[in-house]
Amino acid sequence: MRCDEEHLPHLLSIARAAKDSFKPGVITYSRKVFLPLTNLCRDYCGYCIFRRDPGQPGAHTMTPEEVLMVVRQGEQMGCTEALFSLGDKPELLFPEMRETLRRLGYRSTLQYLEAMCELVLRESSLLPHPNPGLLSGEWVRRLAAVSPSMGLMLESTNADLLKAGAAHDNAPDKVPAKRLQTIREAGKQGVPFTTGLLIGIGESVQDRVDTLMAIREMHDHYGHIQEVIVQNFRAKPGIPMHNSPEPSLGEMLRTVAVTRLLMPRVNVQAPPRPHLEQLRARTEAKGFRLEQRLPVYPEFVPQVVERGGVVAERVRSATDSKGYARRAA
Repeated sequence: MRCDEEHLPHLLSIARAAKDSFKPGVITYSRKVFLPLTNLCRDYCGYCIFRRDPGQPGAHTMTPEEVLMVVRQGEQMGCTEALFSLGDKPELLFPEMRETLRRLGYRSTLQYLEAMCELVLRESSLLPHPNPGLLSGEWVRRLAAVSPSMGLMLESTNADLLKAGAAHDNAPDKVPAKRLQTIREAGKQGVPFTTGLLIGIGESVQDRVDTLMAIREMHDHYGHIQEVIVQNFRAKPGIPMHNSPEPSLGEMLRTVAVTRLLMPRVNVQAPPRPHLEQLRARTEAKGFRLEQRLPVYPEFVPQVVERGGVVAERVRSATDSKGYARRAA
C-alpha cells in the first residue's frame, strides 16, 4: 500500500476505473435510524466514544418503548433501516446489566437484541440491521431469522493491538481470530455481511493490507461480504487515545483505493457521511446518480428472498425490480 503523493492520483484513477466496471454511474445509500440498544460494553478500546460503564453520564439501555418511538419517527422520515448498535455482552462484566435484562425479561443482551429486531419487523416497515459483536453460529442463525443482513468490523488482524497500552488493551472481544470466526460463521450461512478496517489505531501499513486480505479471503470463499467500510480513527476528548495522531487524508484515500482494487466486486464505504441533500448534490456533481437501497445491497436481495420467511417477504416487497428501495407511490 506504499504510495507517495506523486503516485496517488494514478492509484485513485485506476481505483475509479475499477469502481466504474463494478457499478457504473451509481452511488447507493440506506436511509436509516440509529438505535444504540445499549452503550454498556465489556471492551475498553482506546478510541471508543460510544461505550459507557454503569453509572457514567450517558450510560443507557433502550427500552422497547424507546426503540419503537425512534423507529416510528424514522418511518415518518422515509427510513427503511433500523441500525442496531450495542456493546459486546456487557452482562458478562456488569451486574447492573444483568439486572436490567432480568427486569426486561431476557437472559442476555443478544436475546434482547433478537427480540427488538423481531419487534421492529412486527410493528414497523423498517428492516433491522444489527451490529452485535461476536456471534456463535447459532446466534448468526437466530439473528438472520429477524434481519436480512448484519455486520461486525474486523478493524485489524494485528493481535499486538491487544497488548498493554495498545488500542485493544482490555478488549477481549477484539481478538482478531474471534472476529474472523464470526465473519466465517455468517459466510457459512450465506448472511449478507458488512465488515471493514479501522486505520490509525497503531497498526502498520502492512497490517492494513493483511486485514483487507483476510476480508477478501472470506469473500472469495463464501461470497457474503456485501460492504467493506474503511473507517479512520478520530482523536476525541475523553478517550485514552485523545493525543494519538489521526490518519491523513492521503492515507484514507490510499486505503480506500487499495480496498477497491483488492475487492473490485464488493461495495466500499468511507466517511464522511454528509446530509442527504449534500450527498445528492456532490454525487450528481461528479456525474453519478444516488440510489436508495435497503440494509441489504441489491445484488444480495435474491439470496435473502430465497431463504423464505418473514424477512424474505419484507425484503421482496420493499425492493424494486433492480433491488433498490421501492419508491413511495
